[in-house]
Amino acid sequence: MKREKELMTKLAFIADRYREVEKSVGDPEVVSDPMRYRDLMREYKKLEPLVETYAQLLAWETDWGQCQDWLIGDDAEFSALAKEEMPIIQEKLEKGYAESRLMLLPRDEADDRPVMMELRAGTGGDEAALFAGDLFRMYQRFVESKGWKVKIVNVNEGSAGGFKEIIARIEGEGVYGVLKFESGVHRVQRVPETESQGRVHTSAATVAIMPVAEEVDIALDLSDVRRDTYRASGAGGQHVNKTESAVRLTHLPTGVVVECQDGRSQHQNYDHALEVLRSRLFEREREKRQAEQAQTRKTLVSSGDRSAKIRTYNFPQGRVTDHRIHFTSHALPAILGGDLQGVIDALHQAEQAELLAAQTTESS
Repeated sequence: MKREKELMTKLAFIADRYREVEKSVGDPEVVSDPMRYRDLMREYKKLEPLVETYAQLLAWETDWGQCQDWLIGDDAEFSALAKEEMPIIQEKLEKGYAESRLMLLPRDEADDRPVMMELRAGTGGDEAALFAGDLFRMYQRFVESKGWKVKIVNVNEGSAGGFKEIIARIEGEGVYGVLKFESGVHRVQRVPETESQGRVHTSAATVAIMPVAEEVDIALDLSDVRRDTYRASGAGGQHVNKTESAVRLTHLPTGVVVECQDGRSQHQNYDHALEVLRSRLFEREREKRQAEQAQTRKTLVSSGDRSAKIRTYNFPQGRVTDHRIHFTSHALPAILGGDLQGVIDALHQAEQAELLAAQTTESS
């Protein structure tokens, strides 16, 4: 069996860095600097599983070397034991090497962040708003199954139900890393409830998944932000507030507009709107970088183009198709019921395959 010397050398460097970080997070000077301590703790948690895998690989390589010595030794009993153990150790090593290569793939620094999820009804009128409602419930059930927290930031209900727009903040472990490939245009093919002749219509809704930006990520000059207030209301003008608690923020340099009215007070709506605004501006910068990277590496999974049609939910055929990776499932009711893990796993596996192929090409 061939030992992965280059891989193990990389892991050895990581183990050295892990020990440095471990020492630093206990330094009183570091602990007194919240930003530096936070960054080091993030790095520490990111490196820890790699170091644990490296230690296990070292142990298996030691066992492999011991078996080789037994195999060429004079003791027949040890030689027989080596023949029995070596295939088992080889399988463990090959699997461990493969897992380590995946763990070493470039990782988005935003993967561990909470997200702002925005859903908007697209083409299709009332049916599009109903579909946006179906999509939100799908994500809500999936998020609840993961034990994550969902907080509604803003809602604009459709006149026949569903949502013209809904924004929610989702918190949990690795939220952005799990949901980031959901951004794009989702379309539905079904007979709307309002269709009297039973014809299948195609409608669409847009999903945007944005990592929550922190103040240090975006140098937001509040003098560039116009703040307007208005009276919050529900669908069709219902539940009108007597006070102007709803907030609209307009970022003058970019024209980005954020509205929030679901908070209990104007102050709370302002804070929510500001967080959404920061996240949108942060995502714009990330999209620019992704576009630049796409010129050098074609990726099917994450183009950064929210106008791209990514998935179709076909009711007559009971089918869900993700067009980026040609993934098809005939479990449409289960998926819309929140069982999204299979689709998400397929997308992440496709990304891993692309990154591994890119690394192989660069090293050859």
